[in-house]
Amino acid sequence: MIAIFILYADSWRIVFSSDGNTNNSSINREEDLCPKSFEGVVEVPAAPNPFPYSTLAITRVYTNEPYYKSGTDGGSNSLSPGYQVVFNESGYLYILRENGQIFSLTRKVTASTGDSYHRATLNFDGVFTRYYHPKASTGNEGWTPIWSQPDNICQASFVSSGSGTCGFNSVCRLNSERRPICECPGGYSLLDPSDQYGSCRPNYTQSCEEDEVAPVEDLYDFEELTNTDWPTSDYALLQPFTEEKCRQSCLNDCMCAVAIFRSGDMCWKKKLPLSNGRVQTNLDGKALLKVRRSNVNPRSPYFPNNKKDRDEATEGFKEELGRGAFGVVYKGVVHIGSSIVVAVKKLNNVAEDSVREFKTEVNVIGQTHHKNLVRLLGFCEEGDQRLLVYEFMSNGSLSSFIFQDAKPGWKKRIQIAFGVARGLLYLHEECSNQIIHCDIKPQNILMDEYYNARISDFGLAKLLLLDQSQTHTAIRGTKGYVAPEWFRNLPVTVKVDVYSYGVLLLEIICCRRNVDSNATIEEQAILTDWAYDCYRGGTLDALVGSDTGALDDIEKLERFLMIAFWCIQEDPSLRPTMRKVTQMLAGVVEVPVPPCPCLLTQQVKAALCSVASPIIFLL
Repeated sequence: MIAIFILYADSWRIVFSSDGNTNNSSINREEDLCPKSFEGVVEVPAAPNPFPYSTLAITRVYTNEPYYKSGTDGGSNSLSPGYQVVFNESGYLYILRENGQIFSLTRKVTASTGDSYHRATLNFDGVFTRYYHPKASTGNEGWTPIWSQPDNICQASFVSSGSGTCGFNSVCRLNSERRPICECPGGYSLLDPSDQYGSCRPNYTQSCEEDEVAPVEDLYDFEELTNTDWPTSDYALLQPFTEEKCRQSCLNDCMCAVAIFRSGDMCWKKKLPLSNGRVQTNLDGKALLKVRRSNVNPRSPYFPNNKKDRDEATEGFKEELGRGAFGVVYKGVVHIGSSIVVAVKKLNNVAEDSVREFKTEVNVIGQTHHKNLVRLLGFCEEGDQRLLVYEFMSNGSLSSFIFQDAKPGWKKRIQIAFGVARGLLYLHEECSNQIIHCDIKPQNILMDEYYNARISDFGLAKLLLLDQSQTHTAIRGTKGYVAPEWFRNLPVTVKVDVYSYGVLLLEIICCRRNVDSNATIEEQAILTDWAYDCYRGGTLDALVGSDTGALDDIEKLERFLMIAFWCIQEDPSLRPTMRKVTQMLAGVVEVPVPPCPCLLTQQVKAALCSVASPIIFLL
């Protein structure tokens, strides 16, 4: 949703619009809009031709239907119409009617303008807010809101079609400053991780066929949400109904995503997508959100343990999806009510004396779940053959996505960079056992059906216990992505992944490989060196070529490059954590000017540039 502040004159003629459209009375396309903040005083020309200002409206981008009106447009209103919008020297915002009467938009002054600064802003979320800030302030406190319109944007912006204030399947609530926050309910995650106000998707597939295989009571439960509702999306009203009957009806209905139980005997069943989600304190009853039981693995298929059935599931390991340091990946099909496509990795060189340790690690990794990780579904063995069964990612690897003739869109690449960063943050800091991946590269980033980035092969990295911060291990990784400390027999920490992420980020930005042995210009052979030269020389257009999406977003392009340069610093202590990286990517933490990251030793440089093998460092 994009909000616009509009002042209308007579005959609904626009005389001021915060998007710059002062001549067009209708806006039909989102791309026609450029949201800006409206701040300060609206100056009205003096007589003899004053504008008869009448209506204050914050409009919806898709329907141009106001969700707040001042009601000073005259017409059927018997009162005098509005004449001027005034934000006076006392910080008081009001509409002056033609007859001299005042229609107050804000409360009268609560903080003296002699002691405080005042401003009125149409925020990007559609809330028109008046703030004050003490002039004598010496700390870092921000502007304090003292009035807003609408008072509750979550309830004010209601649509009969579309998602509402937040995206589909999301819930809108107000924070302490009465600004909207969009949240995915339990069991749901953002469809676009870089858009916190966007739609949410369920973390499981609700399948009627699956429900026939196992009792629904074993698969699903309900999360109770008080003061929460999605006013639309209902397809059935059951009355009179008890709460228990309401639960059972939704539980046994594969179409039902949430049930609203209210007034002691009313049960509304709702299906996806859910719209207009909001938290409203005066609601009675409760929302019963159907969620997957925590001990049930969605899509946890049985994978056969005997050779005949395995060969049937993979058609004799016929269709190869890819190969890497640890083995070859094949496409397979297993059955649980319906056919489910999986990826089966046939492992290489698993020593007999390491089987027990490997099983332990696989068991731990199998409990590691995040929307930006490829999920490990199972493991089986027979003799010296060991297989790992993963979710199937329908859109292949990031390598095939960004290293093609036609560059993917800039916004999609930004989303991918965020996704990989969030996945690494989870592995480093948020899962029960800290995991260092050790081989972050485009081939190990897979793309799901929505082109969300999913990190693979993390299950084969060395696990670290919580009380360990570093470990020594044999060199592993891929040329062009290996951190310098690998070559110096130094302790290996999560900062090796940060280094690899920095290289990957540059590749995502530029859509080219870090090491290009076929480069016709020697200075461009190693992307990390060339990118820094372009950054220092102010020639960023050379990096992205004719990519207008990146060039039109030059500030973000420069910020992402600076983040990448911090990640690939030779000294691990200078590299940020992945938490800091995600904050810098989001723009909530300032990115300092990075020092040159190109001070690699000759040993590292030689190894980096080696073309002996596409994978030269193995576990």
